[in-house]
This record gives sequence, structure tokens and C-alpha cells, in this order.
Amino acid sequence: MDNEFSLESEDFEYEDDEELIVISHRENERIDVYLSQALENMSRSAVQKLIAGGSVTVNGKTVKSNYKIKLNDSIGIILPEPEMPDIVPEDIPIDIVYEDDDLAVINKAQGMVVHPSAGHYSGTLVNGLMYHLKNLSSINGVMRPGIVHRLDKNTSGLMLVAKNDKAHNYLAKCLKEHSIDRIYYALVEGNIKTDSGVIDAPLGRSEKDRKKRAVTYRNSKNAVTNYWVLERFGKYTLIKLKLETGRTHQIRVHMKHIGHPVVGDDIYGSKTNKFGLKGQLLHSKLLGFIHPTTGEYMEFESELPDYFQRVLKIIGGQ
Repeated sequence: MDNEFSLESEDFEYEDDEELIVISHRENERIDVYLSQALENMSRSAVQKLIAGGSVTVNGKTVKSNYKIKLNDSIGIILPEPEMPDIVPEDIPIDIVYEDDDLAVINKAQGMVVHPSAGHYSGTLVNGLMYHLKNLSSINGVMRPGIVHRLDKNTSGLMLVAKNDKAHNYLAKCLKEHSIDRIYYALVEGNIKTDSGVIDAPLGRSEKDRKKRAVTYRNSKNAVTNYWVLERFGKYTLIKLKLETGRTHQIRVHMKHIGHPVVGDDIYGSKTNKFGLKGQLLHSKLLGFIHPTTGEYMEFESELPDYFQRVLKIIGGQ
């Protein structure tokens, strides 16, 4: 079943040809609230419509939106079939750092969305990849061909793209096993006193704003970020980061959590745009991995973008 909804929590048990099955790990919570948190990209009102239409069952029986879930309830959800638009190739400039028959390494520009989503079907990295690369893996469906991992729209830097399903499966397995080296550089607000640190704090959807992520122990996943101070600039600190997990907005939320949000982050950082930036100063700088066919270790490094270097020069001269 191919749909635009995915489970945000660890509650997902299995999926058959027609419905998602969620095994409840909480109790005494309204089912509409529970599912709106567990299903990514589905609002509470949308869940209520599914329930009213009989598309949600608990232990094989239909329920109302105010039903209070019980521990180990088996919740069946028949999701509406999404409209699948034609994703077309577009001649969008893309910085292809490396390419062979199995994979490509892309240096993504800030401001570029990685893959199409509801209401945004053009102008993405995927549209450009479809134009410039002959083949892309099909594992992630028509909306995300070739995409092994993603970067936020305003995060720049290196990304891996799979050109066939065999390479995709291998690289996805490496990501899961944390055997791919991914190093990020970020400029953050404030002076980080310690030379290095580990942020071990679970992430989930913010209860105040569904579009945001937050450190929370409610309906969350573990998240671990390592960082090292590269240079201090008084009110700012340049750091290197390595992820042990790859949660949505992980670096940005973790740095905010310890009081040092990424400079230019208009969602999790300061609302004042002192340097006239179009997004956060967060860059995927290094990517290292074992090639799926040759077994050779390959490593690529990307220079910091001009706007990133410009800010470093400004604060370095203060």
C-alpha cells in the first residue's frame, strides 16, 4: 500500500494490503488524539473523518472518536488512496559530486526541497535527479526515487542517491547500522563552554505545533547527537556534529535544547535575522561509506557555502 501517511511512533506493528495495524502501548487516551500523533501528515480532524466513516476499527469493531484506547488494543486504519501525481523530470541545476552505475553523491543547495510532497510536486531535488541521472532506485516509490536519506530544505551539503534497488537496500542497511560517516558543520548562537559533548534526548512531534519537533518523552524516538567545538567567536560557536540517529530536524532541535540554536534557523532559533540569511547555517560537510559493489571505502567533502563563509568572516572580524 502506497500512501502519503506514515507512522511517526514505534507503535507500527504491521501492514497488510488494505490497512495499517497499530498496537497501542498507551491507555485511557482518546483514539483520535492518539492516531493524530502516531500518523504523520494526518490531522486530528482527518482522523475523526476516518473514524466517522467506519475506516478505523479497534479489535475488529468500529468506534467513536472519544473511545479511550486500552493497552495492546489492535487498531486497524483503512487509509484513503492518495492521488498520485505525475512527477516529471525538470532541468534543475544540480551539483553532482560523483556518479557511477550504483549511486551518486549530490551537493544539495540551501533552499532546495529533497522530494515532492502533497501540494509540492515540482522544483525538488528529485525532479532534477530524474532529468540528470539515467536511473534511480524505485524502493521509496514515485515520490522519492533514489532517496536514501534526506536533508532539510535549508540545510546544504552532501547526500547519497541510489541508482538501483540493490544499492539502495545496501546503503539503507548501512544507515541503519550507523556505518556511514556523516559529518555536519553548524554555526550556533552563544559560546559553548565544553569542547565536546553528547546530546541524548528523545525527539517527537511538538504538542504545541504539529509541524515542529521537540525533545519529549511522549510518543518519541531516541536521538543522539555528538558535537565538537571547532572555533569560538564570542557570541557564536562553530561546531562539528555527528549523528548516531537520523531523526527529523535532529541537529536543530538538539542544539536549541541545550540553549545554542543554529544561526539562521527561523523555526527553532532567533527570530532576528542579523546576517540576512535565507536559512540555517547547517551544512552536511563529509560523507564516507563502503561502496555497495566494489567494497571500497569512499569519502567526499564539501566546502562551506559562500554565505556560510561570509558570516564566519563577519564574526571573525568583530
